[in-house]
Amino acid sequence: MSNLYAISGVTGMTGNELVRQILTEGSTDHILGFDNFYASSVDTVSDHINDERFGFFEYDLNNKEQMLDFENRVRAISDNYDEIIYINCAAVVHTEHFYHVYETFETNVEGMNEFLQQAIRVGAQKFINCSTSEVYSMNSWNENGGVKESDYLTMSVAEHSQRTSYATGKLLTEFFMKDAVDEGKIKGCSIRFANVYSKDERYPKHIIPFIINSFRDNGKVILLENSRKNKRTFLNNYDSCSAVLALANTDSALDGTVYNVATDEEISIIDLAKLCAKKMGIDDPVIEFSGYRASDPERRLLSTEKIRTRTCWKPQVDLAKGLDECIKNYLAGKRS
Repeated sequence: MSNLYAISGVTGMTGNELVRQILTEGSTDHILGFDNFYASSVDTVSDHINDERFGFFEYDLNNKEQMLDFENRVRAISDNYDEIIYINCAAVVHTEHFYHVYETFETNVEGMNEFLQQAIRVGAQKFINCSTSEVYSMNSWNENGGVKESDYLTMSVAEHSQRTSYATGKLLTEFFMKDAVDEGKIKGCSIRFANVYSKDERYPKHIIPFIINSFRDNGKVILLENSRKNKRTFLNNYDSCSAVLALANTDSALDGTVYNVATDEEISIIDLAKLCAKKMGIDDPVIEFSGYRASDPERRLLSTEKIRTRTCWKPQVDLAKGLDECIKNYLAGKRS
C-alpha cells in the first residue's frame, strides 16, 4: 500500500521529522510538502531534498495562487496512490509570536481551514490537524494523571493576555476538523501536543535549546522569574511525529476528536537547567532570573490514556536520552 502525503510546514520541527519517518528505506510512499521558512530552513530536509519520493515547494499557506498550484500537483499524481493523507503542520508557534493576533489568526485559523477544504476537494481520505496543549491554558493539570481531552477548558481572558488568541485560534481549528468528519467529508482528528523539543531545532528559542546554548555560549543561563515554580513535561519530536503517523494509520481513531500527545515525565524548569548543566559537565551551574511572563501556566500535565488506548503509540525517547541528543548536536554547533 502506497500513500501520498500532503504536508504544510514541512521544514518545521514536526514536518521535517515526518519526512524522515515516512520516507524510510524501501517505502513507496510519496510526500508533497511546502514551507515559507517563517521559522525554519530547507536545510532541515537536506537528507531527502533530492529524494524522488519528495516534492518540496517554497510556498506560503496564505498565498492563494501557490495553494492552487499545490492542489493541482496533488491531483496530478493522486491516482497513483491508495490513500491521500493531509497533515497540517503549519503554525505560528514560537513564543514571541503567541501575542500577535493577526499572524496567528491568518495562518493557524484561516490557513488551516483552507488546507482542510483543499484536502476535501481533492478527495483525500484523511486529515491530521496539529493543534496545541496551549488550549488548556491556566487550568492544565490535576492530581489524576493530567487533563483529558474531554475536560472543559479554562483559558485566560483578553484583558489578561493576548497569548490566549493563539490558543483560541487553535481550538477553533479543532471544531473545523470535527465538523468535516461529522459531515462525512473526510476522516481525521486533532492533536494537542505537549512541549515538543528536537535535537535538530534550527531556531533555538524554546526552553531546552535555550538552556543548552546559554550554558555553551555564556557559561550561565538567565531564566524568567516564572521558572522558580513552573513545571513542564517535554515531548521528543520523534515521539510527537510517531503519534501523528500512528493516528493516520488507525482508521477507527479518526473520528474528528482530539488526542493529547505528551509524556508523564514532569520536571521543574530549574531542575531542567540543572540536569542540562550536569550532562554538559558543569558541576555548579550559574542560574539567574530576570523578567516575568504573564499568563504562563505553572504546570501542563496531560493525560495520554486516549491515544494509548486507541492506537499502539507510546513515547520511546525519555528526557534523559533526548537531552543527550540535544546536547551532542548543540555542542557540535548543529542547529539544522
